[in-house]
Parts: sequence; structure tokens; C-alpha cells
Amino acid sequence: MKYTLIFLLAIFSCKKQAQLTPDEQNKDFRQEMRNFVEAISAYAETLHPFVLIVPQNGQDLTTDDGNPTGTIDAGYLAAIDGQGREDLYYGYSADDQATLSTYTQEINLMLSIEKSNAKTILVTDYCSTPSNMDDSYSKNNTAGYISFAADHRGLDHIPDYPSAPYGENAGIITQLSQIKNFLYLIDPGQFATKDDFINAVKNTNYDLLICDLYFGNTVLNSTDLFNLKHKKNGGQRLLLCYMSIGEAENYRYYWKADWDKKKTRPDWLFAENPGWPGNYKVKYWDPAWQSIIFGNDSSYTKKIMDAGFDGIYLDIIDAFEYFESL
Repeated sequence: MKYTLIFLLAIFSCKKQAQLTPDEQNKDFRQEMRNFVEAISAYAETLHPFVLIVPQNGQDLTTDDGNPTGTIDAGYLAAIDGQGREDLYYGYSADDQATLSTYTQEINLMLSIEKSNAKTILVTDYCSTPSNMDDSYSKNNTAGYISFAADHRGLDHIPDYPSAPYGENAGIITQLSQIKNFLYLIDPGQFATKDDFINAVKNTNYDLLICDLYFGNTVLNSTDLFNLKHKKNGGQRLLLCYMSIGEAENYRYYWKADWDKKKTRPDWLFAENPGWPGNYKVKYWDPAWQSIIFGNDSSYTKKIMDAGFDGIYLDIIDAFEYFESL
């Protein structure tokens, strides 16, 4: 959720304060990210054979060169079940402003490849004016995408408009391909208690919820997820857990206090994202960072699977663009 214009500003700001070694400069950053996503997917499948893996803003990894005429990377496509995309029709340059058609067309060329390969496309547009929200839902529906019009980029509440989810239904959702709408709510801090958050979601009819593993410092447990799965109208929804793999966040369980001091930070921890203080670029190809994310009983992925989520929503996939720009 952190890129587009903010991402471009971050690149400009970080260039002068971060450097790669000569060997790192020669890396294929796109392929390193593909490898990372594929490894997370493979590991998660050992814990849950039907786990859903949905990267956000990573559509350019679908082909070898990030162009619609490039060679499709079959291994990468096999590792994912859908594709998340922000700002497709609204929010690329500024919230509640229409995205330039040239950007929309360029992104759609890549999304269409994934869609034609049976991947569900989840679009989050950032718009708050009702007419713009209506337009976003209409355009995404025409394109065959499932969308959420987020009226605040913080993704910290349930929008009042529209009063019911677009495509509201009472279905029992067991597959990503069945969803008609979704709710993206990863910062529940406005809710006074965990129960308040759970009850607010239970009172909606969204087919899919993308949320965080934590409420405050508390991990959501199996009972919490059981309650979150049930829609108000009696249907059942899917649950995806948000996880950033291209940046480290200083409020996560894995963060060590001495990392706040530059001299004691691990080598894989890179420059702070000026657009999102407390979020740091990471050398996502580094085994030490990857071991935090997956592959062992204390890893982030293992915690998500143990909680009982249906899948994982991977953010900062497009971190490869940042390293390519250095």
C-alpha cells in the first residue's frame, strides 16, 4: 500500500543514503523477488495445501522483462493465486484523483495476462468522493476485477459508502475465484478493543477480508478468525493476512531495539522509507531476512498459518523497482 507517487519520492530521497555492494549491484532484482515469492508459496503449502498467495503491485513479475510482450514466467504464475493492485483507476498521483489513463492502460496490459491465466485480480483504488467510488467499482467490474474503494489510504476503517458491498451476496466463499468484493482493513487501531474490531467486521457482508495478524500486540487466534469468517447475512468469507516482505517495520515482533541505532543494524536492513517512517527497505534476497519471513517455526509465515488464515497478501513486492533505481 506504500508505493506509487510515495514510492517515487522514496527512491529519490534514499538514493544518496544507501549503497549496495558491487556483487549486489549485479543482481537480477526482479528474479530475486520471484524466487522469494515462490519460496514463501512453497513453504506455506507444506503447512496448508490450499493456501492462497496474493502479491500486491507485482504484476510486472509475470513476464521475464516486465513487458506484456515478454516471456511469461510459468513458475511465478504457478506460485500465486491472485494479484493485488493499488491505484489502478484512482489514487496513483493523489488520493481521490483519477489515475492517468496511460498508467492504467500500461498496468492493465500486465493484469490481463494474469487474468487470462485464471488469477483473481484485486484492485484497491483510493477515492472518497461517492461518484468516484461508484466509478471505480464500475470500471473494475467491467474489466473483470474485484475491487475495493478505500476512502483513506491508512486502511484503518470500514467505509460508510457504499452502504453495502458492491456485489453483496450471501454465498459461502471457499475459493478466491468466488468472491465479488473485499474489505482491506490492516490498521484496526481506531477500534477500542479486539472484540469491537471483530464485531464490526462480522456486521458486514464482504466476501474477503485482508487484515493484519495482530490487533495491537495480540495475535489473532483461531476463535477470532472463526468469528471474522462469518458474514452478517449468514455467508462465509475468506481471510488473507497482510505481510510486508519488501520492507521491515519497526513495530513488528521481529524488530530488535538495537536496530534503531544505525551502527547495530543487520546488513540486510537498508534505508528508511521517508514516506512511511518506521518502514525500512530490506535486501529481500538475504537469507537472514528471508528466515524471518518463512521456513521455520518462528517465521512470520508460520505464525500466519498457525492462526488459521486462508492465505497471505504479500506487500512491497515491487521493492525490486527501488533497487533497480539505485
